[in-house]
Amino acid sequence: MDRSGLDALLQRPLIETIWRRRTHRVSQGTSVPAGTVSYESKNPRAPLGELEEAVLIAATGCTGLTMPDRPFQDPSNQRKIMAKPDLWTMSGRTAGSPDNAQGTHFFLINDSGTYFLRSLDPLPEGEDGFTPERLIARAREAKVQLLNQRLDVPGKRDFPAYTDSNRLLSNLPGTTLLFPVVDLSRQYINGMMYLLTEPEGTRPAIRDDRNFYLFAGVKRWVKEGFLNKKVPLPLGLIGSLRTQIEADLLLQNLFLTADAMGLGAWIHGAIAPPVILGDPRFIKQYGPMLAFDFDTPRWRLWDVVRWQILRPSDTNIRNNPIGLRHKGEHLIKGATVHAGYYATMSEAVDAVIAGKFGPDGIYKNAALFDRIYKPTYGQKYLDEAADYAPKVIQCVKDICTHIYETHGRFPAHCDAIHVPGVWLQAHHVEIEYYDRFFRNGLTEAHRQHHDRWH
Repeated sequence: MDRSGLDALLQRPLIETIWRRRTHRVSQGTSVPAGTVSYESKNPRAPLGELEEAVLIAATGCTGLTMPDRPFQDPSNQRKIMAKPDLWTMSGRTAGSPDNAQGTHFFLINDSGTYFLRSLDPLPEGEDGFTPERLIARAREAKVQLLNQRLDVPGKRDFPAYTDSNRLLSNLPGTTLLFPVVDLSRQYINGMMYLLTEPEGTRPAIRDDRNFYLFAGVKRWVKEGFLNKKVPLPLGLIGSLRTQIEADLLLQNLFLTADAMGLGAWIHGAIAPPVILGDPRFIKQYGPMLAFDFDTPRWRLWDVVRWQILRPSDTNIRNNPIGLRHKGEHLIKGATVHAGYYATMSEAVDAVIAGKFGPDGIYKNAALFDRIYKPTYGQKYLDEAADYAPKVIQCVKDICTHIYETHGRFPAHCDAIHVPGVWLQAHHVEIEYYDRFFRNGLTEAHRQHHDRWH
């Protein structure tokens, strides 16, 4: 297989790519109605080739193994500190992730259909993952076809599906879109436990700012002195524990990769999050779309004050996307109470703990850490670095149970599945349009793209 395009990509300087990065919204075959600067394309639509898409898929996925390069103990008193915060995986990606939560999942949309991209394991050490054959094989392995057509709304592309001029340029035939969602629920549990590993006297007393700032299920723990009531921490301030940031970083890396390849790249507003996920409120108008599972909290009288939900008929305003199932398989499984998910929040917390410290958890996998560390050090890390203490686990179970029982959903102060509401479109650029109207509108990578990649 010809690898001229891949070789040119590998030789493109990073700083040049960053410095010359510009959004190119107009894909090949697209006409632009714009008054006296209108443009009529005479070119055919040109979908990305399989290798081009495979490079973009690789940029969303696994790039090897991370390093737990952190201290195990406090030098002032030799007390063990938490050195095993990673959630379920030691795999690294092209962008950072809080506690390596890796909660970001991507969907890919092109002319052939709509796909979910699985997270793949790292390649064996020493294997070159950046050959055309390997990239394409990995991309095929990652793709799960959800629909056999391009995901889009039926009928007119009006708000809230699309906004303004985006509807004229976004998600057109020949374009490829990559769309992230982030499972916040597991890192919400893991991150809460991490917070409660702080030294004695500094562990915060979690309060519920949507329930009159009362203790969030931790009254017992404050009374026992495990948490310090003089260090209050509202659930609303905790928010999403920053887990959502990884999607933004991955989108930027995708943008730079596409631009370096000589493709047009454009990050912009996607179809509105409730619409694209298939929120029951919008199914009648737009159809099931991605058909996520949603949890609708039961209305309670106190919701009038807590959430300003005045009537039971309006409780669906707080619909919570919790995961995605396809042909009976959980592609995304939020850590929350729901049929087919978990029976209680205590069970959901146990599942997070099992993924870390259970018999099949990452911190029981000595062979994995032998791949990360030089000989003998991996086992030393596993033996010496601390696990979560039982008190920490039980306290977090109480907090999570409080959230679900008080607010009827988990999490309550953010969604289980966060949707940034943007996607990246990659496409072949309409060369003649940019040459006609713009100074320095294209890079050499854009001008040479067809010859190098096709």
